[in-house]
Amino acid sequence: MTDKELLDEIDAQRSLMAAVATGGPRIQDVNEEYKERRLRIREALDKRGLDDANVYSDLWRWYGRWSDGSLPSYQSRRQFIADLYDPLTERVRSGGIKVGSGLFEEPTGWERVDRGIERFRNTLESATREEDFQAVGLLCREVLISLAQAVYVPGTHVPADGINPSGTDAKRMLEAFISHQLAGGSNEAARKFARAAIDLANDLQHRRTAEFRGAATCAEATSAAVNLIAIVSGRRDPQ
Repeated sequence: MTDKELLDEIDAQRSLMAAVATGGPRIQDVNEEYKERRLRIREALDKRGLDDANVYSDLWRWYGRWSDGSLPSYQSRRQFIADLYDPLTERVRSGGIKVGSGLFEEPTGWERVDRGIERFRNTLESATREEDFQAVGLLCREVLISLAQAVYVPGTHVPADGINPSGTDAKRMLEAFISHQLAGGSNEAARKFARAAIDLANDLQHRRTAEFRGAATCAEATSAAVNLIAIVSGRRDPQ
């Protein structure tokens, strides 16, 4: 199934869910159609390494959700469906973003950093609500702090502004580390690149990111910053 065909199937499924929840066809008349389409969607998503955001195995289960009193209006039901499916369709359109995919996929060996990366990956992959996407930024912040604490050595890595960083000042600690490890004119471009990755990750994780693209960019920038520091520190050297 092509991406366009998958997106068409998803649109049809969300339209059917909206229809039965807003005075449309009877569930017993369209439930089999819903279940068959759900299987096709799940199979196509599995091939892309994506999870189906829709947890309702049939329309009776969906009925149980929208009729429990928490979605009293037609508009609230349509909005619920949009919140359920919009992040998934964004992922399909973007080619099924796999956060941190690239040259290095193995752990860095810094346990807190590796655990944090796994957490924000899992959070992003399962995110469907605004709070989920915001949580990705918070988890990215914790990863950068753990990374900085793992590599920064007071007295050896001196911040350019002469201010001793606090234990949570990831940006100042990482920039001091980069300046020391990549000293000299021949490393100027490498320093700029590393600082740009750190700046991007640092900037994005402070925003109240509430949608998939922002959260995914923050996660990818944080992964890039981690890998750059791991390379510079020798953690990615061939064994």
